[in-house]
Amino acid sequence: MGSSNQTITTISEFIVNGFSGLQDEQSQIIIFVLLLVIYIIVLLGNLSILILIKLDEALHTPMYMLISVLACVDICIPSVTVPKMLTNFVFHTKAILFGSCLTQMVFYIGIGTMESFLLMVMAYDRYVAICNPLHYPTIMTTNHIVKLCFLCWIGGMMTPMVPLYLALRLPFCGPNIVLHSFCDYSAVVRLACADVTLNAIVSLTIAMSVLLIPLAFIVFSYFKIIRSVLKVASSEGRRKAFSTCAAHLFVITIFYLVAVFVFISYRISGFSADTRIMAAVLQNLIPPMVNPVIYCLKTKDIQKSFFRLLHRRKATSGLCSYSLMI
Repeated sequence: MGSSNQTITTISEFIVNGFSGLQDEQSQIIIFVLLLVIYIIVLLGNLSILILIKLDEALHTPMYMLISVLACVDICIPSVTVPKMLTNFVFHTKAILFGSCLTQMVFYIGIGTMESFLLMVMAYDRYVAICNPLHYPTIMTTNHIVKLCFLCWIGGMMTPMVPLYLALRLPFCGPNIVLHSFCDYSAVVRLACADVTLNAIVSLTIAMSVLLIPLAFIVFSYFKIIRSVLKVASSEGRRKAFSTCAAHLFVITIFYLVAVFVFISYRISGFSADTRIMAAVLQNLIPPMVNPVIYCLKTKDIQKSFFRLLHRRKATSGLCSYSLMI
């Protein structure tokens, strides 16, 4: 009798509630269209960067290898959450299996961490290129870049392992409604039938470490870069040095500003629940959508490569037309 009273029913699935205040059909359609359009822009923009770098051998350099890896990450981050959100809107289903929810949570944390580490590596690349230009070819070799990117992937995917272990130890006996648009760690853990103080402390510590340690390294790198550039005698040399860093600085600014906004929104009572959820969704979408635009506008090599390929395509088309006329 006593043992039966202690039995805990483990839930097998979660219900992802989405936006609590926007459950009417018109709002759901607007959100669906908005997410779909942004997601398509993200895919097209980052795939274009990848194709451009792949086709132009002039861009087969360490810096553009890192940009292509960043483009891959920018495709992966929204792909972890957005397709499931779009499916929920189309089929009017909000259920997700327990294991699938935890898998989504792990990849969301892991790939986001990987991007933070990758931005740090990109800052290191610019530091070596500007502060040690003579040693750059020997330091930033293709093999070295591959190793650094591999470490970013490993480090990123190892980061959520401790939070996942702590989450798996928790009993989930109901309720099972996740007050979010995807399986966010804090929103899921909050549903456990136990004290989650340790989970909250560990997840916050890891999140702050993942953001602040790379940011501190980036700030230090650019401090050294700026100091080195200011020693350059010619204004033309300064302009070239700063132009190579401009795109990366814009990308870093967008990534960290959005992340800080999300962090603040969760800790200020004035923000509504839907505002917090929307902020988290936009954190998935805004940096991946903006990054290709920034690199196209701020990186002259990519602009030149685009026009070269466009000119080559026109020339090939003209040659084919001439051959057909003959």
